[in-house]
Amino acid sequence: MIGRLRGVLIEKQAPEIVIDINGVGYEVQVPMTTIYSLPALGQVVSLYTQFIVREDAQQLYGFADVASRRLFRDLIKVNGVGPKLALTIMSGIASDDFVQCVQDGNTAALVRLPGVGKKTAERLVIEMRDRLQDWDLPASSTTAALGGLAKSNIAEAEAALVSLGYKPQEASKAIGAVKADNASSEDLIRAALKNMSK
Repeated sequence: MIGRLRGVLIEKQAPEIVIDINGVGYEVQVPMTTIYSLPALGQVVSLYTQFIVREDAQQLYGFADVASRRLFRDLIKVNGVGPKLALTIMSGIASDDFVQCVQDGNTAALVRLPGVGKKTAERLVIEMRDRLQDWDLPASSTTAALGGLAKSNIAEAEAALVSLGYKPQEASKAIGAVKADNASSEDLIRAALKNMSK
């Protein structure tokens, strides 16, 4: 239907952006991994998209590359995973790291993603392992996947602070002051807010 959009980025408020194409503003939901790759407002942006029609809504989802869109399409085929949870999962971990976790059966890392419980993590591994076996992974390891997860927790915590009204530089500095290995995004946010209130 709508497979790709190219236009001027005019709004960026995670998880939604607006792209102006010949005077028409397209609202697009994007994962945080895509948000961080976007140019500044007023610049031209190109995204691969997935158009989903539901009874109560028509929604565009955007991705920085074809591989991310493919992962999104595979995720929403999993029983109990809708577009919102798929976007949340993709916001919490890089695509290659997620695929590595699935291929390794690493449910422990998946459970640390927002919105993913033990049963969902097991379902993701079981239902997606075959679909993702031809995924071209760079030379990496589960350790790299866990490192990617830690980075994405930091990114998620920073985005949450920005949505609370802090400037991006303030959010980055606040999280940087409290970040710890393997800390969840919730722990980072809590520690940063506590630190800033001193």
